Amino acid sequence: MTNLRRFQVATDDEIKNAETTDVYFTRTKEILTKEGFSDLRVTAEITTGSLPRNWGWGILAGVEEAAHLLEGIPIDVHSLPEGTLFHSNDVEGVREPVMVLEGRYLDFCLYETPLLGFLCQASGITTMAARVRRAAGKKTLLSFGIRRAHPALAPMIDRSCYIGGFDEVSSILGARMLEKDPAGTMPHSLIISMGDQVKAWKSFNKHMPKKVPRIALVDTYYDEKTESIMAAEALGKDLYGVRLDTPSSRRGNLAEIIREVRWELDSRGYNHVKIFVSGGLNDEAIVDLSIAGADGFGVGTSVSNAPSIDFALDIVEADGKPVAKRGKLGGRKMVWRCDDCLTEKVTGPTTAAPNCPYCGEKMRKMLAHLLSKGRLSKALPSADNIRERVLGQLGRLNVS
Repeated sequence: MTNLRRFQVATDDEIKNAETTDVYFTRTKEILTKEGFSDLRVTAEITTGSLPRNWGWGILAGVEEAAHLLEGIPIDVHSLPEGTLFHSNDVEGVREPVMVLEGRYLDFCLYETPLLGFLCQASGITTMAARVRRAAGKKTLLSFGIRRAHPALAPMIDRSCYIGGFDEVSSILGARMLEKDPAGTMPHSLIISMGDQVKAWKSFNKHMPKKVPRIALVDTYYDEKTESIMAAEALGKDLYGVRLDTPSSRRGNLAEIIREVRWELDSRGYNHVKIFVSGGLNDEAIVDLSIAGADGFGVGTSVSNAPSIDFALDIVEADGKPVAKRGKLGGRKMVWRCDDCLTEKVTGPTTAAPNCPYCGEKMRKMLAHLLSKGRLSKALPSADNIRERVLGQLGRLNVS
């Protein structure tokens, strides 16, 4: 049968109907049904044994989509709130559940694949975005990564970057879904099409709405310092900033280029002009560039192509009895955290609140009701509220 679909993406209905699952779950459901296990009730938890690139912490994301996936299925779901900073293991080396599902296994077994997909990729992007935010301090961050991923993922990428601490996003749809205005500067193609930098900058200033910042791209034909001066002289007080997108073959020491541009602009009275940098940036590169004088960064591939967090879903209780595969711990669990030092501890479900082993403060429960018998327990938080949660935790973080 000819596939008439133009784009290789699943629809909302196909995802909701578990058509994006791995086939072995459909086979499992058939076998369990025929063997009389239709009513088997289980507790399953989602954990990860380690984080990519030796990251010391992660940020949980994708919870909103997970809730919509499981909504209407008669199960209970507890989860860390979206935007929660977590560790793969607690202070004693026990894996931390970030989400727990309880109910008939056959009611949710087909959803393991899409559920993990939502959490793994969004959490990886959000974690990288948070690492970039921490490296950039209070400097402006723009999400520029959607061209490095499938366009169907653009809203998810921009949302993950935003809740991870970025200030603005570039995609039209991603911004609309966040109820924000999309942000961006200008491409090299505008300047090359017009054949002249100054003409392109002036045309941008002439035709774009006043609310759009005048940020001139200054590395198309000449030295960045030269083009920055040209842009400042052409637009004067209208110029908000310049953007350096220097290709790697011409980059040299980018921090020194930033210092030169800043010096030359300041020496000519253009102190108001900000310097933005883009092109191949990550959390490590941004530290030096920020110190050199960059005011903001457009970050793309390192966030949109961030490594996924390797979550797994495992049954830990069946018909009320603890069970577990090798390498996992059976039985229901509770995650506790000290909000002062962000230390976590995993215990059994009935244990009283422990004290933090480091600062002595009473720890609080972190797994909260997300779904009760398939119904949302409360309204899902906005992206702005999730972002505030992330930034608040980053402010209390003392590890890399």
